[in-house]
Amino acid sequence: MGLDALVPLAVTVAIFLLLVDLMHRCPLPLPGLGNLLHVDFQNTPYCFDQLRHRFGDVFSLQLAWTPVVVLNGLAAVREALVTCGEDTADRPPAPIYQVLGIGPRSQGRPFRPNGLLNKAATNVIASLTCGRRFEYDDPRFLRLLDLVEEGLKEETGFLYEVLNTVPILLRIPGVAGKVLHSQKAFLTQLDELLTEHRMTWDPAQPPRDLTDAFLAEMEKAKGNPESSFNDENLRIVVADLFSAGMVTTSTTLAWGLLLMILHPDVQRRVQQEIDDVIGQVRRPEMGDQARMPYTTAVIHEVQRFGDIVPLNVPHMTSRDIEVQGFLIPKVGLGHFVKPEAFLPFSAGRRACLGEPLARMELFLFFTCLLHRFSFSVPTGQPRPSHSRVVGFLVTPPHYELCAVPR
Repeated sequence: MGLDALVPLAVTVAIFLLLVDLMHRCPLPLPGLGNLLHVDFQNTPYCFDQLRHRFGDVFSLQLAWTPVVVLNGLAAVREALVTCGEDTADRPPAPIYQVLGIGPRSQGRPFRPNGLLNKAATNVIASLTCGRRFEYDDPRFLRLLDLVEEGLKEETGFLYEVLNTVPILLRIPGVAGKVLHSQKAFLTQLDELLTEHRMTWDPAQPPRDLTDAFLAEMEKAKGNPESSFNDENLRIVVADLFSAGMVTTSTTLAWGLLLMILHPDVQRRVQQEIDDVIGQVRRPEMGDQARMPYTTAVIHEVQRFGDIVPLNVPHMTSRDIEVQGFLIPKVGLGHFVKPEAFLPFSAGRRACLGEPLARMELFLFFTCLLHRFSFSVPTGQPRPSHSRVVGFLVTPPHYELCAVPR
């Protein structure tokens, strides 16, 4: 066989070996769609776990023409978000968002705790951002809660991902409004709250809340077009705090109460530690946490078991990096992360800024609830399941419990 004949053969073999190597790292993409049809967007964590078993801790996907790298396992996650934290702190563009411009006494009767937990957590955010709290039966408050939950559901699904990865489809009139109806309505509600707040703001007085502090910085930055203190960012910051700070805390607490009624022995040990450290006279305080290792450990286990955000928020590399021996180039690769270790607030430069607030809320809410009440499965009802309902957040299934004053 001559040299001229060997060259095409060598090229063919090289291409074949390259394809074999790629098939070991990712599912074979389809023309135009890439791997969109390989991903179950209704249960993405399970889908990614199955792909991980086939392709390893680091694999890639092609969502239409957007390449994505999926990282699994503590080693890969830490290497990407901590060791290479400076280079993975960017967020990929999300074209779909550009269209937005952004308890009563139970007396032992069975009830669902989710609604009350949502209201309590949301009032904490409202107090911090707008210096106010809502009555639990306030129609506008109830509407706000509904829109936040519906908005999170809008972020889960095949159509949402298609529009985000094929943004040209957003030019079709009415498409974005249909997909993001609840989120647009939520922002309208939020705009009304911020407008009302501005009317009561006095720049000569100390700031009452985050919005006042932001408005003060906007005054200082007048005339500076480069400043990030502007109306659009105020809207985004407050919206993020409401949507991220409300449902995550209340969902974790819902998991906590479910696990307490399923494991009454653990509940009794938590209450014993509460009685030993706090007693029955005063309310729990954050200063108590250092002397309550068992309660703190239980809260951590609730977060680990619930794993409410199993897929982190996408990251984008600002320069070429290497993770677990795999080269991840600069050009816009988002990372979905499914951590095995305890990283409920992510890690690195993009770790959740609300972590201190969330930890404080979880400790105080959880401890106060078990300080005042004992929770149990309603008489005559089967033990509720702790199976997962997967969406943008992983929530427990609907369940009822009884709360009896201690």
